[in-house]
Amino acid sequence: MCNMSDAAQIMRLSDLAHIRAGHPFRGALEAVAEGSVTVAQMKDILPGGGVDWSSAVRTELVGRKEPDWLSDGDLLFVSRGSRYFAVCVDSPPAPAVCGPHLFHLTVKAREQLMPEFLAWVVGQGPVQRQLLQAASGSLQLSVTRQALEALEIPLPSLATQRVVTDLAAAAARERAVLTALIQNRELQLEALASALAAGQPMNLT
Repeated sequence: MCNMSDAAQIMRLSDLAHIRAGHPFRGALEAVAEGSVTVAQMKDILPGGGVDWSSAVRTELVGRKEPDWLSDGDLLFVSRGSRYFAVCVDSPPAPAVCGPHLFHLTVKAREQLMPEFLAWVVGQGPVQRQLLQAASGSLQLSVTRQALEALEIPLPSLATQRVVTDLAAAAARERAVLTALIQNRELQLEALASALAAGQPMNLT
């Protein structure tokens, strides 16, 4: 049984994870139909978590520097826009990189920090307030690498992290079920409205 009362250490994110900027493409990203490299961009990040690889662009990389390839369990952090959040990378197509406006995070010691917990805690109020305070820019607010490195992250025991991530996953499943129920009810009401307008009998069962 997990003791949820165990105190969490407060750690800088730079002490917990390697933080790298997205791949520095020169100019616009050129899509190559049969390209060997998949690029995760902001448009491919799912707010509910994860990456939509089916929508990701394929390309070819140029340059001699070895790219920072994405691996299973890495995180992608959305650094600009109306919401700052992180998602876990799950089974990326190899090889794959992330594009600009994303930061690529790799947990340094998974025996101390679960990537799923880090993604969850980044989206919660205390860390979100830090991000909002640190965001800067004239036309569009964004979070810099230095601000990301300085984030204070609570680090509880691994047992507590597992409990929290299990609860978060259960909440996500419940939210999906409720959303589906609401959508089905709205479709039923739309059908009833159409039947009323057409003077047709309504099926209220």
